[in-house]
Amino acid sequence: MRRLQVFDDLESLSRVAADGLAAQIREAVAARGRCALGLTGGRTPRRMYELLAERHREAPWGRVDLFWGDERYVPHDHPQSNYRMVKVALLDRVPVPPANVHPMPTDHPEPSTAARGYEELLRGYFRGRPAAFDVLLLGLAANGHVASLFPHQPVLRERTRWVVAVDVPADPPRRLTITYPLINLAHQVAFLVAGSTKAEAVQRALRADSEVDEAPAAGVAPAPGDVTWWLDRQAAALVGPEKGGV
Repeated sequence: MRRLQVFDDLESLSRVAADGLAAQIREAVAARGRCALGLTGGRTPRRMYELLAERHREAPWGRVDLFWGDERYVPHDHPQSNYRMVKVALLDRVPVPPANVHPMPTDHPEPSTAARGYEELLRGYFRGRPAAFDVLLLGLAANGHVASLFPHQPVLRERTRWVVAVDVPADPPRRLTITYPLINLAHQVAFLVAGSTKAEAVQRALRADSEVDEAPAAGVAPAPGDVTWWLDRQAAALVGPEKGGV
């Protein structure tokens, strides 16, 4: 099931998303003993991570395992690192055991080696239980890319590998990304999208006739779970009257 929730601005979106994510974490821990959380990078989720730390420091962080949906192939202390952004906004401010934090490795000479290593880590983590993130956070770029699944790229047709190295038309071009075979196992997927530059990408992603090559978000269709879109009004400007919250 797909749910749209539309808010006045990024601040109100981030507050509700932080509270919603905290509730999902608690539900997963109550139901399954742990929560496997897939994180997204970029600018939009930063405020949500900050509010999550401010409002929910008492969440059961000792039972939350953190993974990343994609990463720029830069050192972890680099300003463009998704890991670094999450560390500053969230990890440095909540009691997450270091053993529960699993950033994508970016120190191998060959990104493809790093991708294989991260896939092995994920497969090992899920061994003996369903291979599914309890919650997977995703963003959406103005050009339509999700994680580092860019329009018209060969990775959109990957059906076996969970993690791959890609070269994309962006800065920096070398990245690691999870793929649809893993994304679509998730129990819950939540998009966080804000800003007028994203409105056309949101419209393309939500159209019933969208092609994955043009709108990679259209390929996000987890069989076992729901997809929630947390949008500000600017990002939702072209999607019509359907709204889940204001």
